Amino acid sequence: MNDNCTLVYALSTCSHCKAARKFLTECQIDFKCVEVDALTGEERQNTIADIKKINPRCSFPTIVINDKVIVGFQEEQIKEALGI
Repeated sequence: MNDNCTLVYALSTCSHCKAARKFLTECQIDFKCVEVDALTGEERQNTIADIKKINPRCSFPTIVINDKVIVGFQEEQIKEALGI
Protein backbone atom coordinates (compact mmCIF):
# COMPACT_ATOMS: atom_id res chain seq x y z
CA MET A 1 0.00 0.00 0.00
CA ASN A 2 2.98 2.31 0.41
CA ASP A 3 6.33 2.92 -1.22
CA ASN A 4 8.17 3.12 2.10
CA CYS A 5 10.85 0.64 3.07
CA THR A 6 10.04 -0.09 6.71
CA LEU A 7 12.06 -2.36 8.99
CA VAL A 8 11.38 -2.97 12.68
CA TYR A 9 14.03 -4.45 14.95
CA ALA A 10 12.11 -5.78 17.93
CA LEU A 11 12.07 -8.13 20.88
CA SER A 12 9.25 -10.65 21.07
CA THR A 13 8.56 -9.81 24.73
CA CYS A 14 8.68 -6.00 24.46
CA SER A 15 5.37 -4.16 24.90
CA HIS A 16 6.64 -1.11 22.99
CA CYS A 17 7.67 -3.35 20.10
CA LYS A 18 4.24 -4.98 20.07
CA ALA A 19 2.59 -1.54 20.04
CA ALA A 20 4.75 -0.42 17.13
CA ARG A 21 3.93 -3.55 15.10
CA LYS A 22 0.23 -3.17 15.88
CA PHE A 23 0.28 0.50 14.85
CA LEU A 24 2.00 -0.23 11.53
CA THR A 25 -0.41 -3.09 10.84
CA GLU A 26 -3.45 -0.92 11.64
CA CYS A 27 -2.09 1.74 9.25
CA GLN A 28 -1.77 -0.98 6.60
CA ILE A 29 1.97 -0.40 6.27
CA ASP A 30 4.00 -3.21 4.76
CA PHE A 31 6.99 -3.78 7.01
CA LYS A 32 9.58 -6.38 7.85
CA CYS A 33 10.06 -7.24 11.51
CA VAL A 34 13.21 -8.85 12.87
CA GLU A 35 12.73 -10.28 16.35
CA VAL A 36 16.29 -10.11 17.58
CA ASP A 37 15.73 -12.36 20.59
CA ALA A 38 14.59 -15.15 18.25
CA LEU A 39 17.88 -15.08 16.33
CA THR A 40 20.85 -17.21 17.30
CA GLY A 41 24.59 -17.36 16.81
CA GLU A 42 26.25 -15.33 14.12
CA GLU A 43 22.95 -14.07 12.69
CA ARG A 44 22.07 -12.55 16.06
CA GLN A 45 25.55 -11.04 16.52
CA ASN A 46 25.49 -9.53 13.02
CA THR A 47 22.00 -8.10 13.52
CA ILE A 48 22.95 -6.51 16.85
CA ALA A 49 26.05 -5.01 15.20
CA ASP A 50 23.82 -3.58 12.43
CA ILE A 51 21.46 -2.06 15.01
CA LYS A 52 24.35 -0.50 16.97
CA LYS A 53 25.47 1.31 13.80
CA ILE A 54 22.17 3.22 13.69
CA ASN A 55 21.22 3.09 17.40
CA PRO A 56 24.31 2.81 19.62
CA ARG A 57 22.19 2.05 22.71
CA CYS A 58 20.69 -0.93 20.86
CA SER A 59 17.28 -0.32 22.40
CA PHE A 60 13.98 -1.59 21.06
CA PRO A 61 12.08 -1.08 18.97
CA THR A 62 14.46 0.42 16.47
CA ILE A 63 12.42 1.36 13.41
CA VAL A 64 13.94 2.27 10.06
CA ILE A 65 11.65 3.98 7.56
CA ASN A 66 13.50 4.66 4.34
CA ASP A 67 16.64 6.30 5.79
CA LYS A 68 15.06 7.67 8.98
CA VAL A 69 15.78 5.88 12.26
CA ILE A 70 13.19 6.07 15.04
CA VAL A 71 14.10 4.66 18.44
CA GLY A 72 11.16 3.55 20.54
CA PHE A 73 7.48 3.62 19.68
CA GLN A 74 7.16 7.28 18.69
CA GLU A 75 3.80 7.39 16.90
CA GLU A 76 4.08 10.96 15.63
CA GLN A 77 7.62 10.43 14.31
CA ILE A 78 6.48 7.25 12.58
CA LYS A 79 3.52 9.03 10.97
CA GLU A 80 5.78 11.85 9.81
CA ALA A 81 8.35 9.45 8.33
CA LEU A 82 5.58 7.55 6.53
CA GLY A 83 3.82 10.70 5.37
CA ILE A 84 0.50 9.70 6.94
